[in-house]
Amino acid sequence: MVDSVIHSAVMAACLWQLPGIRTHLVAFGTSVVDLTADVADPVELLMKVQLGGGTNIASAVEYGRQLIEQPAKSVIILVSDFYEGGSSSLLTHQVKKCVQSGIKVLGLAALDSTATPCYDRDTAQALVNVGAQIAAMTPGELASWLAENLQS
Repeated sequence: MVDSVIHSAVMAACLWQLPGIRTHLVAFGTSVVDLTADVADPVELLMKVQLGGGTNIASAVEYGRQLIEQPAKSVIILVSDFYEGGSSSLLTHQVKKCVQSGIKVLGLAALDSTATPCYDRDTAQALVNVGAQIAAMTPGELASWLAENLQS
């Protein structure tokens, strides 16, 4: 869990306040918490967040979809281990709704402390099957992967 939070915090820092892009920072466990208004430093904020219990990724994706005003010009970047504590089929359905509306869904799989991918490959594959792009990478590989997936 700690490794996943650290990885998420570093990735959020890489993505936060990219020029010309409106960003939101949303954390989730059993509930979804929009941290956007409180972000000065995404790493510091995510390291302080205490979300316990399960993981409801589907609710976070649904929340993100509801924030979007122009689907064809929007991207949801989901940093997760993809171990869905709720319904995996609901998660797949939410991602499919996003993709069908024109939203690009990019999933960044969790890494452990040795930078080894550590995520639910079956759930990740189900999301790929409905149009998401999923990859496991270090922050150093992030820019080229984003460029590749945002241009297509």
